[in-house]
Amino acid sequence: MNGLPLISIMLAVPLLGAAWTLAGGAGARWIGMLAAGATFALSAALWVGHVPGGPAFQFEERVAWLPDLGISYHVGIDGVSLLLALLTTVFVPIALVASATTVTTRVREFVALVLVLEFAILGALVSLDLFGFYVFFELMLVPTFLLVGIWGGARRAAAAMQFFLYTMVGSVAMLVGIIALGRSRGTFDYVELQASLARPGGALSGTDEMWLFVAFALAFAIKVPLVPMHSWLPEAYVQAPLPVTVLMSSVMVKVGAYGFLRFCLGLFPGAAQEASWVVALLATIGIVYGALVASRQRDLKRLVAWSSISHLGFVMLGLVAATTEAIQGSVIQMVNHGVSTGALFLLVGMLHERARTWAIDQFGGVARAMPAFGAALVLVVFSSAGLPFTNGFTGEFLILIGTFRSPATHLQAFAIVGATGVVLGALYLLRMYRKVMQGPVNPAFISPGGDGPQRVTIADLTGREACLLAPLAVLIFWIGVYPKPFLDQTAPAARTVAAAVGGEAGKAPR
Repeated sequence: MNGLPLISIMLAVPLLGAAWTLAGGAGARWIGMLAAGATFALSAALWVGHVPGGPAFQFEERVAWLPDLGISYHVGIDGVSLLLALLTTVFVPIALVASATTVTTRVREFVALVLVLEFAILGALVSLDLFGFYVFFELMLVPTFLLVGIWGGARRAAAAMQFFLYTMVGSVAMLVGIIALGRSRGTFDYVELQASLARPGGALSGTDEMWLFVAFALAFAIKVPLVPMHSWLPEAYVQAPLPVTVLMSSVMVKVGAYGFLRFCLGLFPGAAQEASWVVALLATIGIVYGALVASRQRDLKRLVAWSSISHLGFVMLGLVAATTEAIQGSVIQMVNHGVSTGALFLLVGMLHERARTWAIDQFGGVARAMPAFGAALVLVVFSSAGLPFTNGFTGEFLILIGTFRSPATHLQAFAIVGATGVVLGALYLLRMYRKVMQGPVNPAFISPGGDGPQRVTIADLTGREACLLAPLAVLIFWIGVYPKPFLDQTAPAARTVAAAVGGEAGKAPR
């Protein structure tokens, strides 16, 4: 399969699907589903063909684009980008199916923009040229801005504009850094830049490396987002239509964490080591602050949005710890967060479709009327809270144990404080479950029965909804019980980064 340009085909399919959708008239959602399904099949073929322990980047393709400037079309995958590409191609079909009941106007345009967003995310994940990465990174802004601004809630324009401006500030800083680094070395190719910086006498000065690190890190910190650059996220998540919220939380923000791992740690390991305490401090504040604010929410969608900030703090903490276990834990946690938070948004969206409210106080006793929904919600709550034998536990455990093993001993204090976020997460999630699912059934969900028996009017999961949740439930148990296939894929990349940043040559967990 290495002889086929699988990555380019995978990138082309959603883009062609978007064009076909706009030109196809009726059946736009089916066309989008066909394109998204084909993209998933191609990403699965990459998974099957990827050889852990083989070349650092596989399925590489390189074509000169602007050779005089040192810019090329260069794509390839390693275990990290492969996992996140798979996560993306899993969630796009789920989002399109979920849109059937939530997006009923301008469907062609909506489906086309979702496919363009998928193209941009996948392009950013596989780009091995800094200029190409920047193009895809910026392209994500356009469909997201339109999806929130056109199909969002009452404050959609303000939320879309805030998201756009925040991200643009970081992107401009990164562009300056890319130009400075690329022009100084005569190439924008990631592999060539790594080799140039690793040569004897090729390293950047400490000051130059730190400035470049900051320029890149700012863009990725906003995208993740790290506190205090987080304020765009809750409003964007709340105002976006549910399928877009699912895509933003599950896959789009992971590009920020991926970029930090790939470029900040991969190109500027010395600066990353020096700045580790700053990033760890912000990540730990995000873990605790996000959990505390989530615990005060009375709106289901806002609660899940703030919990997302808390959980992403663990990802960043593991990355700067720079041990093999912590880096692998962070990569696995990117996937876990996508699965658990995406499932939570889907579930609260299903409640909203039935009750037409996000207010937690407007529910009660839902488990009696919706037993299948209640079982799905308790599974996802346990997953998000990091219960053993669920996916959340695997990632958080590796991050914490890897941080405690970090040569930078000051990070251990951040790990101890950050661990309180696990407890706080369990508290607000279980409290939400109790208020929504337990107790007496809300009278609003009971029809007057006259002289006959009363009837509960809120319906349980439909077959379509169960099919949406089924693959996520499989991933929750699979990663929680047997994470080895995922760890094997990410081990070589994690070891390489750990050796560069932390000076570790240890083995990956098995």
